[in-house]
Amino acid sequence: MTGVADHLPDDADALKAALIEARAKLSGAQALIEHLQLVIAKMRRDKFGPRSEKSQRLLDQLELQLEELAAAAGEDEAKTETKSVEVRGFTRRQATRRNFPPDLPRRRVVHAAPATCPCCGGSNLSKIGEDVTETLDVVPRQWFVTEHVREKFSCRSCETITQPPAPFHAIARGFAGPSLLAMILVEKYANHQPLNRQSEQYAREGIELSVSTMADHVGACAATLMPLHELIKAHVFAAERLHGDDTTVPVLAKGKCRTGRIWTYVRDDRPFGGRAPPAAVFFYSADRTAIHPKQHLAGYAGILQADAYAGFNALYDANRKPGPITEAGCWAHARRKLFELADIASKARKGKPATISPIAFEAVQKFDLIFALERSINGSSPEQRLAARRKDIAPQVDDLIAWMKRERGKLSRHNEVAKAFDYMLKRIEVFTRFLDDGRICLSNNAAERELRGIALGRKSWLFAGSDRGGDRAAVMLTLIQTAKLNDIDPQAWLADVLARINDLNIHRLDDLLPWNWAAETERRKVAA
Repeated sequence: MTGVADHLPDDADALKAALIEARAKLSGAQALIEHLQLVIAKMRRDKFGPRSEKSQRLLDQLELQLEELAAAAGEDEAKTETKSVEVRGFTRRQATRRNFPPDLPRRRVVHAAPATCPCCGGSNLSKIGEDVTETLDVVPRQWFVTEHVREKFSCRSCETITQPPAPFHAIARGFAGPSLLAMILVEKYANHQPLNRQSEQYAREGIELSVSTMADHVGACAATLMPLHELIKAHVFAAERLHGDDTTVPVLAKGKCRTGRIWTYVRDDRPFGGRAPPAAVFFYSADRTAIHPKQHLAGYAGILQADAYAGFNALYDANRKPGPITEAGCWAHARRKLFELADIASKARKGKPATISPIAFEAVQKFDLIFALERSINGSSPEQRLAARRKDIAPQVDDLIAWMKRERGKLSRHNEVAKAFDYMLKRIEVFTRFLDDGRICLSNNAAERELRGIALGRKSWLFAGSDRGGDRAAVMLTLIQTAKLNDIDPQAWLADVLARINDLNIHRLDDLLPWNWAAETERRKVAA
């Protein structure tokens, strides 16, 4: 400690600057620690899966905390740069810069070199190298007007006037280009920005687009893109196995809001090694009666992974035409009911006693072991998954069920743990069906992920304007979420589709489906 003190400057200003430097170093260290903790948590999540239902929310909170720490570190370092002094005994670590994507355009700014040597004053200078420092920047979006010029020509012989035909517009008699329309749609349905907020933002950029005008554009685009929605729907319902779920959506009504429903059915064969592209189709309904899933799945006969919603029961009837749908239970739903009884944090937030049920806690641990084993075989073929399940997972499932039955016999029927056990024990055949079919997943998370954006959007747009608005939302969600499932930028895809769809032969509409569009785009890049 004495050695360090000997190196401190005597001047008060120098001491103050040294203190600022030390604080900046400490702030940076704290940010690094938080960052590493976040990385470790994410790695553990990737390897072992979520340790609780709230783990993703905790990771999000850590990221927000890391953002604040990084901002504070940057602020402290900026202050240090303005009051830097030479302090012996400390060497600042050289800053590392991230490697920006090589395909980004570069703007080279060459700073003027000295004309003479600062040491001897000579002018005979020779370049021996250069240092390049990269900074990432952005240009605000640029608005432009595209002029479609159709020149007229008159024949000198017969005086006939000829002119090229008018180009097809994305929407009839519309003035908005395909890229603008795609941006409006993605902002509304993917980024949860209502049209009134978009209108205000565009006005700040000098472009007047009224809400009513954009609403007309949205309706016209939904009608134009309906054929693609139908193609995606046909692709989804051709699957051997589907994920199904629904969520609430407030709908504006006279003097109040009523509750409508958005339904989704997801085809994702990737967990069992299927090659078919993933896709999701959405539907809107004014209520949650059983008639809606019956209509949605009228021509489907396969496996349906869903929760225990009674409206699906008629679909499982053996005498159903064109055939019964095989029910597969969702273990995530069964686990969630038990996790809620073992979650101290949520109980504390709700003002309940911070005690947990030891039986529920033990049940969650047994569930997590089965989920961990299941994650290890994701992506394998149905045959490989079935063999692994019979060898490793079936014994754990048998142990869990036997243990649940023993513990259930000790509990009153009014006990909350007993009710959570009954949810699964009364449907043992449904929940254990995955042990005999390698195509079935352990959970219905594929459908829940597709509905997550709607839950986020409810906080932004508050309600749908009408039942027709709900139908339009279902069409656009089908297109956007399917593009996302195929790792495609929905805005780029929609812009190209809107530019081409009205001029394309109806028998070639398959070319515009996200997975075919992506393959064609990649071929063009390779050819170029």
